[in-house]
Amino acid sequence: MGKAALIDGKAFAAGLRDRIGTAITDLKSKHGTVPGLAVVLVGEDPASQVYVRNKGKQTIESGMASFEHKLDVATSQDTLLKLIADLNADPAVDGILVQLPLPDHIDAQAVLDT
Repeated sequence: MGKAALIDGKAFAAGLRDRIGTAITDLKSKHGTVPGLAVVLVGEDPASQVYVRNKGKQTIESGMASFEHKLDVATSQDTLLKLIADLNADPAVDGILVQLPLPDHIDAQAVLDT
């Protein structure tokens, strides 16, 4: 067996973000389009708030459009599913991240399937 290689996770992530930024710049110049990521947070879980904030920041730093949707913990499943359907139909949105965990009254699998 050989020696295990030590990977610098922060350096790897920075390099990956640089490559993604370059790819997005090329996409903009060659095709005139900007990828968009919508992030949906239901409730006020502190760890989820930090995660969503960081995703939005990294999305923008990479040159993509970021769309954040923060919903009250009492939001109904139907309201959430309607928002996801609207985002799916929005040509500016290429990806949707629904932050888990969701409140107990919402079926997470139904949301993810949507």
